[in-house]
Amino acid sequence: MLIIFASIMGTAICSAAMSNSKVRKETRFLTDKMAYELNLNTEQYNDVYEINYDFIAGIRYLMDDVLRGEEWALNRYYDYLDVRNDDLRWVLSSRQYSRFMQASYFYRPVYVSGGRWEFRIYINYTNHNHFYFPRPYHYRTYCGGHYRTNHHNTSYYRGRYNHPVYNGVYRIRNDRSYHTARRSDFGSVTIRPNSSTRPTGNAATTTRRTGSTGSKREHVNTSSRPANAAGSSTRRNTNDSRVNSKDNTYRSIEKKTRTLNRKSSHISEKRREHK
Repeated sequence: MLIIFASIMGTAICSAAMSNSKVRKETRFLTDKMAYELNLNTEQYNDVYEINYDFIAGIRYLMDDVLRGEEWALNRYYDYLDVRNDDLRWVLSSRQYSRFMQASYFYRPVYVSGGRWEFRIYINYTNHNHFYFPRPYHYRTYCGGHYRTNHHNTSYYRGRYNHPVYNGVYRIRNDRSYHTARRSDFGSVTIRPNSSTRPTGNAATTTRRTGSTGSKREHVNTSSRPANAAGSSTRRNTNDSRVNSKDNTYRSIEKKTRTLNRKSSHISEKRREHK
């Protein structure tokens, strides 16, 4: 039972350290259930996968700040969500989009419970390994190329379909229902005072920025020179010791050779005297 519980929690509970493979799996699970309930065709299925991938990949590094009660992070989350829902508006038909908005586990897929952020979809679909459809054709290759920042901040999916587009209110961030949605999604999060603006200039940010510049690499190279010099000095000392050791060995052999020669001469003289 403990193993089963751990596997369920490991699948349903997410963290900001979510790996790329985890992002793809969560994206596929959510997209698969949307395709099942909204009756998506193959082209819609593949496009919805891309849109969900961009959303999940974007928020995975943001949610720790949301959990800490950073208001700027919470607002940024809903910005990501509005972009995602706007992109979906161009892919889904007006009827499909209306059904999409009625399902909170699709329309607002993330919520916080017990100090963790989770996907609502797992409340309705408890078998985390069951899929209705095969993987999208670009399951392993799509990496965000169709996100709107790569297309002049306009939706890549606009005008790709001929069906009627939903024209009602779909944004959450600037809608009257924003605070209601926020209480429903992140009501257990305590917002920190004076946290509406993202902090800048902290040590961690400075370190990351320095690490991406040439000066950081120069610093690393400079700091490595003394180590190389010490290593060269050590090698020289080692070589000198080896040379001295060899010289001492040669002297010892010469000394022994001279001693043996003297003994041999002395023995030869005694033999001649005896004769």
